[in-house]
Amino acid sequence: MKIKNIFALIIGASLVSISSFAQTKTFGKGDFKQWAETPPMGWNSWDCYGPTVQEHEVKANADYMVKNLKKFGWEYIVVDIRWFVENDKAGGYNQTDPRYVIDQYGRYLPALNRFPSAKDGQGFKPLADYIHKQGLKFGIHIMRGIPKKAVEDKMPIKGTNGITADQIYTTALQCEWLKDNYTIVADKPGAQEYYNSIFELYAQWGVDFVKIDDLSRPYHEGEINLIRNAIDKCGRKIVLSTSPGETPITAAAHVSSHANMWRMVDDVWDTWPHITHLIDVAQKWYPYIAPGTWPDCDMIPLGRISVRGERGEDRMTRLTKDEQYTLITFFNIFKSPLFFGGDLPSNDAFTLSLLTNNEVVKMHNESTAVKQLFQKEGKIAVTSKNAKDGSIYLALFNISDASSEKVAVNLSDINLSGTVELTNLWTGEKSSVSSAEIAAELKPHCSILYKIKSKK
Repeated sequence: MKIKNIFALIIGASLVSISSFAQTKTFGKGDFKQWAETPPMGWNSWDCYGPTVQEHEVKANADYMVKNLKKFGWEYIVVDIRWFVENDKAGGYNQTDPRYVIDQYGRYLPALNRFPSAKDGQGFKPLADYIHKQGLKFGIHIMRGIPKKAVEDKMPIKGTNGITADQIYTTALQCEWLKDNYTIVADKPGAQEYYNSIFELYAQWGVDFVKIDDLSRPYHEGEINLIRNAIDKCGRKIVLSTSPGETPITAAAHVSSHANMWRMVDDVWDTWPHITHLIDVAQKWYPYIAPGTWPDCDMIPLGRISVRGERGEDRMTRLTKDEQYTLITFFNIFKSPLFFGGDLPSNDAFTLSLLTNNEVVKMHNESTAVKQLFQKEGKIAVTSKNAKDGSIYLALFNISDASSEKVAVNLSDINLSGTVELTNLWTGEKSSVSSAEIAAELKPHCSILYKIKSKK
């Protein structure tokens, strides 16, 4: 018995040592790129529930994902904005008397009236555990900066010797549309420790993904540096998404060396001008599409949105079916992260079909060398290739409003010649082309997506 006890003590001590190492593990510069080698795919609560999503709704979307989407690569479940406010209402933020839930170190905690499993100081860990047990990953949204309440109450910053929140903030560049937080002065003693403290908490909860708002416009390089450092020190692989746009192209080198994904535009909703604006702005970001670092088209405003959302009444998307194909085709060939914004359990068969096309998913995951061939007079061509099977992908768009247009690409522009086989990835229809060009007659707002192979 004594020998057994000695071995038990040795094993126990070893496990404690291993556990301690895991908790203090740090990652090297650039390691984060390995955490999202293909564009992340998941669901986000914003488009359908705004700042009011509740735990049972998050679980319902996770359950749907497991049953219908997981096998296609969809894996993230993200709780969007203001999960720490008890009394937000549909259609906007309560900025007059918000009831914040916050700990003694100025760190927001889930509101118990919306996330009851967070009781007894457990935070999001029980919800994250529920999602992890289904083979999915869990994410949250936060705002840049430090809570005003932490500043007003001079709350201590965890990991410092007496530094309080009122010593690291400034009112300069406070978020214009949501006044919960103040800007953190990046070079102040305690600034890094504050971000370290919140990511330490998120790592304990089991968070896999963090979307951080009000970082990109204007571009807050100092706070992004603090965030990158904090994630790398927290011991957990947490994918970083910066939001919203428009991220300045002048910051491309910095953001692609600090974040896994970054927004190119402000929120994309279910109106055609939002889609055309996105496609236009995306033109300058093609050179920055790379494994682990992805220009982000924003959430996918399809299916049932605005159940309790910010823009408009509860509805199925206002985009026509042709416009939905155009949106999802562009998101996929551009290799944007894909975060569905609608309430998943409310999906109809058509909406589900846009998310579960095996060939389109394969293109999204495996394609490389994404580039725009042209964008002129409402006609657009985007191409990429699959080095694994030799396929060339080609998406043609007519984004004009007025008339049907022939959109054509010379075979030589995609390094092909002779007879080629075309597969329409949305219909599965195959055809052969022996002419010098690939062309499609497209109605306004329409698109077509081809996989192309040379015929021997």
